[in-house]
Amino acid sequence: MADFKQNYFQRRTKDRGPRSNNRIMSQEVQVISSDGKNLGILNTQEAINMAKNEGLDLIEIAQNAKPPVCKIMDMGKFKYDAQKKANKAKKKQKKVELKEIKLRPVTEIHDYSFKIKNAQKFLSKGDKVKFTIKFKGRELQHSNLGHELMDKIKTDIEKLGKVELQPKFEGKQMIMVIQPI
Repeated sequence: MADFKQNYFQRRTKDRGPRSNNRIMSQEVQVISSDGKNLGILNTQEAINMAKNEGLDLIEIAQNAKPPVCKIMDMGKFKYDAQKKANKAKKKQKKVELKEIKLRPVTEIHDYSFKIKNAQKFLSKGDKVKFTIKFKGRELQHSNLGHELMDKIKTDIEKLGKVELQPKFEGKQMIMVIQPI
C-alpha cells in the first residue's frame, strides 16, 4: 500500500524541450556535427559518444523524420537561443484591441466630430473600432436615423479603415465594426 501511495502522489514533471543524449528513443539517427557538417546515419549510442568526446550533447532536432535528425551542440546554448527567439517573436506581436464608441441617433455635430477624431486616432494606432448606436423608447421607430448615421461614419472613416461588420441591430442598439486598412 505504501508503494502505491508513493507512486500515486509522486510529482509528474512534463518533459521540456527536445530530447537529448540518452532520452533519444530511436536506434539510428541522422547526425549533424557541431560545425554543421552532415555525418550521415549513425547508431544512437555511437553518436552520443561522439558528442561526449567533444564535451557537448546530442540534441534531437527533427524527431518526426525517418531517422530522426540530431545535432551535436551544447544544450544550454540551444535552450538560450530558443528562448531568445521566442522573446523576439513575442516583441514583434501587435495586440489588436477593440475600442468602442457609443452614440445616440440624436448625437449633436460637435460630439459626433469629437468621437470621429477619436476613432481615427484608434484606427491609426492599429486598433479596431466598434460603433454602437443606442436607441431609447420611440427612437426605435426611427431606425433610419441610425442607418444614416452609420453611413456618415463610413464615409468619414473610409481613408483609415474598412467595414469589417456591416451595421446590424442587436436588441435596442445598432453596431458596426471597422478595422484599420
